[in-house]
Amino acid sequence: MHPPDPYADAPPPQFDDMPDVIEEPTTSPLFSGFPTHQPTNKPPSQPFPPPTLDQARATLQRVFGYPDFLTGQTAVIKNVLHGRDTLNIMPTGGGKSLCYQLPALLFPGLTVVISPLISLMQDQVDQLREWGVAAAALNSTLPYAAQDDIRTAVYQGQLQLLYLAPETLMRPDTLTLLTNSHISLLAIDEAHCISAWGHDFRPEYRQLHAVRQYLPDTPCLALTATATERVRQDIRDLLHIPPEHEFIASFDRPNLFLAAEPRRGGLDQITTFLQAHKEEAGIIYCTTRRQVDELTAHLQHLGYSVLPYHAGIDTRTRELNQRRFSRDEVDMIVATVAFGMGIDKSNVRFVVHYNLPKDLESYYQEIGRAGRDGLPATCHLLYSQQDVNTLQRIMARDENGGQSNGEQGREANLRLQAMWRYAHNQQCRRHDLLGYFGETYGQEACETCDNCRQPAPAAETDLTVPAQKFLSCAVRTEQLFGMSHLISVLRGSRSQKILQKGHDKLSTHGIGQEYSKAQWQEMAHQFIQAGLLTQDLQYGSLKVTDAGWAVMRREETFMGTPPAVETRGMSEPTAVFASHRHPELFAQLRAKRTELATANNLPAYIVFSDRSLAEMATYLPTTAVELSHIHGVGEAKVAKYADDFLPLIRDFRQAHPDITPTPRPSTNASNHAPTTTNYTNATLPDGETAQTIRLVVAQQANRPAGVAAAYQVGYATQEIAAALGIKPGTVVSNLEKHLMETGLAIIPPERLRAESTLDTTTWERVRESFAELGSERLKPTFEALQEAVSYDDLRLARLIFWLEQA
Repeated sequence: MHPPDPYADAPPPQFDDMPDVIEEPTTSPLFSGFPTHQPTNKPPSQPFPPPTLDQARATLQRVFGYPDFLTGQTAVIKNVLHGRDTLNIMPTGGGKSLCYQLPALLFPGLTVVISPLISLMQDQVDQLREWGVAAAALNSTLPYAAQDDIRTAVYQGQLQLLYLAPETLMRPDTLTLLTNSHISLLAIDEAHCISAWGHDFRPEYRQLHAVRQYLPDTPCLALTATATERVRQDIRDLLHIPPEHEFIASFDRPNLFLAAEPRRGGLDQITTFLQAHKEEAGIIYCTTRRQVDELTAHLQHLGYSVLPYHAGIDTRTRELNQRRFSRDEVDMIVATVAFGMGIDKSNVRFVVHYNLPKDLESYYQEIGRAGRDGLPATCHLLYSQQDVNTLQRIMARDENGGQSNGEQGREANLRLQAMWRYAHNQQCRRHDLLGYFGETYGQEACETCDNCRQPAPAAETDLTVPAQKFLSCAVRTEQLFGMSHLISVLRGSRSQKILQKGHDKLSTHGIGQEYSKAQWQEMAHQFIQAGLLTQDLQYGSLKVTDAGWAVMRREETFMGTPPAVETRGMSEPTAVFASHRHPELFAQLRAKRTELATANNLPAYIVFSDRSLAEMATYLPTTAVELSHIHGVGEAKVAKYADDFLPLIRDFRQAHPDITPTPRPSTNASNHAPTTTNYTNATLPDGETAQTIRLVVAQQANRPAGVAAAYQVGYATQEIAAALGIKPGTVVSNLEKHLMETGLAIIPPERLRAESTLDTTTWERVRESFAELGSERLKPTFEALQEAVSYDDLRLARLIFWLEQA
């Protein structure tokens, strides 16, 4: 069942007053620097054969400077190149834009891109022009003369991509222009805006199906970063996209560190967090305008480079603040969720949520603005019951205001509950987050979330007595109060509220003083997760379940993790501003980038991303050919910037003749000869080596491929583990996963055998056990060897066994 469509009965746009053809305008000088293509108002003179993937890869390297497609891009681009209607669900930072930008360079006509925000369009157009691509954005903010120049460029075949807002697209003069042109592809970005079930529904997007009637032979590519099954179905139905042409990429962003903690004195928590992220670009999200203003003032008083953004600020100031953040003139933006969809800034190193988001779709899209360059970034969530109450009031106001019907309100409440559970989750956050989007995470632990990086939890102990105290307190207060009030009663508080309610006279008043407030909170979350209590999200009250009554009556015991002596804090990896080998050179390259960006009125990341600069500062290219091998440096950027950046690198190398450039990792496994070096006692990497390892890993499409690349280059499992802040066993798990996903036996087994601590006799016993009992599961071999060999040693042995069998 789909939500009622408020525009279902609306008549389609009327075009009776449109001329049959467009009068031929004079040639526009605006795009004279780009090559002229076949005039787009004429169809191809002969059928156009679909471009091949080999052609696409060659264009990818030549124009964009990328060596190959990211995970998930290949299938989508192949489908689009064959002219098929396509739905692409791909995470922010996963390369959605390239799925239409690359075909646009291979198709003979014009690619039209529908995008909801003008700022996003302009950033993408600026970036494309830096790559030497003929692109423009047509919108109502442009002067009439500039709009005429763009229309002329469309008619003359001087454009490859044209960005439009939905409102601009539906204008009769725009539709006249497009229906008289050869449109090769219609791309609809942020396609979740189509669905009223989505988290960011926009009514104007519902009209896009009418446009397809006037471009019946033009393939359509719809793209979004987050969409539940119901939203995907709505998009497919409206745009007539067959289910078999839907592609869902992995939602995993392995370079994002995920963390959450209760908000207790939020200002102090924010300033503590920022101490580890000085001079890094970041976004802090708040629910209300007042919170934005207060937090901004607090941080500015402490000397941070920060500006506010919300709908209560006048348009001109708001746009200026966004522009200054985009161009690295200010480090941070504190904003409501109105900020962000139009941000294409690649070097955002952290996203902090000062309040609980309304749902996991919104949260995922907002954290997706971090680490778009593939380098490490941190996502830190603060939450409280007060946030839930605020969101409930907003949802109720929307429903009463007629902005949502009853079913939509229930859907919104279910999504909020899922968000609340994620915040409280004490297991691997990636398992929880990816599971919400229907994806199974293939590892036991991600090692890049706060829960996985915490020390191993203490052994479970009998917490039946504190559970009984807490449950009894909930019953004696008539199950009408939330966690904070119950803890206050247990700890013997004599606050005005407790005295007014008479709760100081209850038998449970003061019986829990042996635990601190934070310890009770920690245990209470365990009681809720174990199903002893349910929580009303609207009011926060706790009610005892049947399982809770069984514990209260001593019919069941409750085993849980004993509360820590101190509250559980944030445990994120050491902040990595940039993974590069030579910080002095990196600083010089950044300064030159800022200088050129300012001179050309561009955001700095559009000239070169932080990742590109980090590679330059690691591999030290001194020729144009070497520069073209840097990530994100295509032909146009080499031609435009080689004379600015290469002299800096040459001077640096001349001033440091003892420095040897770091060798680039090869994608050809045959180039890596097996080594017999004994890595068992490998020394831990120094700071520079660790940065190089992180860079090698970040260059790949995902963590397993990155770990495999680092191992191929010559780093040992212990070195990789130390550099990434994970366990050696997790490195082995990543190598296993890469082998299973690719089928490529590119890891020399003799190197891994050299790292193993198993003696020859034990190794032969393990090998025989794998052969007899199978190697898919480790437990049978673990038990057959009477638990004498650890799981970590068995995991390494299994990988060696698999490689020897390959």
